[in-house]
Amino acid sequence: MTDTHSGYFAPTGGLAPQTALMTQRAVFTSAYAFIPKGCFSDIVISYLPGWRDTRLWLIARPMSGFAETFSQYVMEVQPGGGSDAPDPETGAEHWLFFTEGLATLTIDGTGHEMDAGSYAYIPAGAGWTLLAEGSTPARFHWLRKLYEPAPGVAPPQAFVTNERDIPVRWMPDTGERWGTTRFVEPDDVRHDAHVNIVTFQPGGVIPFEETHVMEHGLYVLEGKAVYKLNQDWVEVEAGDFMWLRAYCPQACYAAGPGRFRYLLYKDVNRHAKLRGPGAFGATR
Repeated sequence: MTDTHSGYFAPTGGLAPQTALMTQRAVFTSAYAFIPKGCFSDIVISYLPGWRDTRLWLIARPMSGFAETFSQYVMEVQPGGGSDAPDPETGAEHWLFFTEGLATLTIDGTGHEMDAGSYAYIPAGAGWTLLAEGSTPARFHWLRKLYEPAPGVAPPQAFVTNERDIPVRWMPDTGERWGTTRFVEPDDVRHDAHVNIVTFQPGGVIPFEETHVMEHGLYVLEGKAVYKLNQDWVEVEAGDFMWLRAYCPQACYAAGPGRFRYLLYKDVNRHAKLRGPGAFGATR
């Protein structure tokens, strides 16, 4: 493998100088959280047991009354670092999206070379390891969710691809200014969540206040825009993260000179819970 450079934004940490203005763009409301790229500093990093030469920014986790489904890490693994036991939670499914560097991802004994744009789905219960093998850190997003099995539906299988090999599916009547890179088919009910990439060309818009029960996390990979979150219009740029609870209205104007892109997750394809955690009825 050869180190490659991408157009994806990836945080590198550090610390703002003492002369910097402390007031920036960070917002937390009852409907959404907005974490600008300047918040990805060394003082908010974390480490994980079982991971060597690795640090991360934990930007989303299940939170009662807010977003209750996903966790998301922005990972930085130094050359030679990685893990032979990445996650003790055997019920979790995983999505990895690489923004920089090189690594070997091994799933149930099969190795895969990962570079910028590489995407992996790892089903619950699969054994996997990761080793960073380039001359620079491997940086990637790691999303986790407890898989929800469905009666009569086989669980999905692991797969690895790269977004450069998947064409954007443009929304109709948008002049190819708003589209989605879909890594699984929307009607594949084996999957209980989608992790996709949304692309806007300059001038592209979401022309209505998109409102739905699915939770969203949006990490901006490239470009800039003006994004409506609930009742607020927020300027966003590469490196920012938007975390939306259920029913948070959203809309978008792609306002920059180049394309605007973000990594998106949402929960889909399952009945609403009526019993147990996150529901009203008692567990039977």
